[in-house]
Amino acid sequence: MKHNKGTEISEEEALRRLRMPRETEVFGTVEQLLGASRMLVRCKDEKVRVSRIPGKMRRRIWVREGDIVIVKPWEVQGDTKGDVVWRYTKPQVARLIRQGLI
Repeated sequence: MKHNKGTEISEEEALRRLRMPRETEVFGTVEQLLGASRMLVRCKDEKVRVSRIPGKMRRRIWVREGDIVIVKPWEVQGDTKGDVVWRYTKPQVARLIRQGLI
């Protein structure tokens, strides 16, 4: 019996269903990788946060410097720390730029 963790969606489908930040989430750009699944992210609210990739996403996404991500600031120390909850692909970033969101 084959166990799939999920089905892959096409690039066209990914562009159609573009994930947007929720209430407490913000766009950010990865500035520097720090190791141990942590990175410096410059957020759209002009704050630099040390962000981490939560365990359930750690092996599913690979983040590089310059990537556009969604950061969810922590409730405590929210101005300096946060979690990366989404990474955008290049076609998705191009669409966000066309729409004027980043």
